[in-house]
Amino acid sequence: MIYLQLFWSFFQIGLFSIGGGYAAMPLIQNQVVDLHHWLTMTEFTDLITISQMTPGPIAVNSATFVGIQIAGFGGAVISTLGCILPSCIIVSLLAFLYFKYQQLTVIQGVLNALRPAVVALIASAGLTMIILAFWGEGGFVPQLSALHISSVVLFFAALFILRKWKLSPIMVMAGCGVIGGLLYFIP
Repeated sequence: MIYLQLFWSFFQIGLFSIGGGYAAMPLIQNQVVDLHHWLTMTEFTDLITISQMTPGPIAVNSATFVGIQIAGFGGAVISTLGCILPSCIIVSLLAFLYFKYQQLTVIQGVLNALRPAVVALIASAGLTMIILAFWGEGGFVPQLSALHISSVVLFFAALFILRKWKLSPIMVMAGCGVIGGLLYFIP
């Protein structure tokens, strides 16, 4: 039964995550944290972090990670298959239709209308992660004492370094990981 739940949950994520991995994060959160309670919000944030650091799409990495957590290797295979199957079918069909009808204005109109929705999904996922990183699982609290100052400083330092010096995101993540590890041991 758990295999069927994993497959169906990640099939839905794969089917409705238009716009890529970042756009899929709210859907993954809904299925994994809110609906099935397979992970806590903290574990979900860790999952996204791990999915970012490993090669491959976030949704597929998340499916594999959750599958292994819940049902071992078989769960990883089933949830990953559920996640990629809709994309394989839809992309094959859309590629055929796009190349056949790409000149139609209706096709261009649909693509133009989807862009803002995808940006909204990405912004929603980012905002959720910022709130969790800055305030923890309790959510947004408009008090300075509830704010994790070290997280805010690391966030803005990383953002500044990425924008100013165009440093490799991998190097920035590794640096923040080292600094975060050191801060963990400092009371």
